[in-house]
Amino acid sequence: MIPELGTFATILALCLTLILSTVPMIGAYTGNKLWVDYARPLAKGVFFFLSVAMLLLAYSFQTDDFSVMYVAQSSNYNLPWYYKISAIWGGHEGSLLLWVWIQAFWTLAVAVKSKDLPIEIVGRVLAVMGMITAAFLMFILFTSSPFERILPNPPAQGADLNPLLQDFGLIVHPPALYMGYVGLSVAFSFAIAALLSGRLDAAWARWSRPWTSVAWAFLTLGIALGSWWAYYELGWGGWWFWDPVENASLMPWLVATALLHSLAVTEKRGVFKSWTVLLAISAFCLSLLGTFLVRSGVLTSVHAFATDPERGVFILGMLVFVIGGSLLLYAIRAGSVKSESTFAVSSRESMILVNNIIFTVACAMVLIGTIYPLVMDSLDLGKISVGPPYFNALFVPMMSLMVIFLGISAFSRWKETPLQLYLSKLWLPAILSVVAAVITHWIYSQSIEPWVLLALVLSYWIVFTWGREFISRLRHRDNVIKGMTRQSRSYYGMMLAHLGVAIMIVGVAMVTIFVEHRDARMAPGDQIEFRGYTFIFDGAREVQGPNYISDMARVRVFRDGELYREMFPEKRLYTARGTVMTQVALQPGFTRDLYIAMGEELENGAWAMRLQFKPFVRWIWLGALFMTAGGLLAASDPRYRKQVKREAAQRQQVTE
Repeated sequence: MIPELGTFATILALCLTLILSTVPMIGAYTGNKLWVDYARPLAKGVFFFLSVAMLLLAYSFQTDDFSVMYVAQSSNYNLPWYYKISAIWGGHEGSLLLWVWIQAFWTLAVAVKSKDLPIEIVGRVLAVMGMITAAFLMFILFTSSPFERILPNPPAQGADLNPLLQDFGLIVHPPALYMGYVGLSVAFSFAIAALLSGRLDAAWARWSRPWTSVAWAFLTLGIALGSWWAYYELGWGGWWFWDPVENASLMPWLVATALLHSLAVTEKRGVFKSWTVLLAISAFCLSLLGTFLVRSGVLTSVHAFATDPERGVFILGMLVFVIGGSLLLYAIRAGSVKSESTFAVSSRESMILVNNIIFTVACAMVLIGTIYPLVMDSLDLGKISVGPPYFNALFVPMMSLMVIFLGISAFSRWKETPLQLYLSKLWLPAILSVVAAVITHWIYSQSIEPWVLLALVLSYWIVFTWGREFISRLRHRDNVIKGMTRQSRSYYGMMLAHLGVAIMIVGVAMVTIFVEHRDARMAPGDQIEFRGYTFIFDGAREVQGPNYISDMARVRVFRDGELYREMFPEKRLYTARGTVMTQVALQPGFTRDLYIAMGEELENGAWAMRLQFKPFVRWIWLGALFMTAGGLLAASDPRYRKQVKREAAQRQQVTE
């Protein structure tokens, strides 16, 4: 009965989204305020019924209802309860339900937090979001229902969750990533609503900017969590592989980053209007492209959810409709938009424009490298592989150029910036960056590594340029404390995000160049000297887990003759699937990680072991956390809400 109730709740949600997609939109066109007012309660109803569906699916997992096909394929009687929660989105059907539930959540959030916006704009925005929700609900009900029954004989135990996904990372990574993916639909919906209404002014940019900041922050967090999961779960010690599915999340992030900066220009200066709309459309379309790649069966990846091409055809059709329809509307409407002001080449607008160009070109480069092999294969023109050499050779120089302009933009002004100002402000940070980079590199390693030196220069360049800009702001205040408190949250959010970029650059460069590893055969009692540590292997013992059998090794780590840590890498056999997995042992540190992975069992109790020393690897995710915090802090700036309330008060005065 529970699965049938879940299906019924999903059908009711679809019915409400179909009404949400049409009635408020018609009301906005005909001026029927009553019809437009239906948008908010409809959004609440959709979220309610999809929440019911999610809870019913969770109940099916927790009660081991293996008569439900999706539960039988993705869970097991012995699976720990917390993995039964993450198993909800551990497969194709459940991950789609999570996607559409998050879409309904964003729709509800816009409905609740848009009370001071013009009602006709709200109606159009919620209607567009309803169309997206309806499309995914039809996809779920017609091709990918997580509530489908097994007839007539359900299994007794269940096939178990993929062992790769039995990890805390799966619990938090997909929801965070989907919050970012789906959150970009808000900016997309505001852009489409602005095109439909013909109001491509600064107001729509101001309305959508905080939503875009939140979506960007969650997308940043989701990508970072995925990188962290791959680092310790796959057993290779890598943090980014240029996997096509990783690229599928990176592409909308690059365009969303450009969109964030472009929205600021459109809001403050009334320029880049058409370009900003195009970025909003592109960011969400790239999110849909990522959905297609993951669920179409065109990719083989540890990240891929489905291998059924028929499902991919449905998403491909939706992708073509969304891209084609939105670009057609853009072509009709955007040509009549004119900028409200002009700007010089040496201005903040120009710096942000260069920023946008670099990010979009980088996205195009990643897109070509990801799609081209798939196109060649589908046309039977041969199989080719595009790997890290291609991406690194193009992506790294572009991001380095972006960082240079990021530092220059710290002292740029709106409309026009005198060249003399740049020269007077930038010479000192440039010298300090080079000197600090050389000293830092020499302290860590006396051998010169050009790429590390360049990365340190770029990192210090961000810190010193924006640090000097911050200090110059405080010098214009009589009281430093008062000057700090008068800076807006969006300003501090920007500073945090830029600092996160600097931290991440250091982490990427240091772990890429200075990583060391040692492969060895270790029998009980053997010891290895490695990077100032002594690793002593005490042997392995069998451990019974809830749904696996593990060979757990014990490795004692000594430093300066004293016991420093005990580490316990494992080799697990998941009994339901017969899958063998490596469970690495990590000893994390602020400036380095010790990383041990077990290989194959050898004779006489010996094992193949890989020891790795990974310097500053955690700075990668620390930088991402700073960027996430910066995005959320900027989105919380009260000036957005105050401005919207002022606009609402002005509209009220006009109507009176």
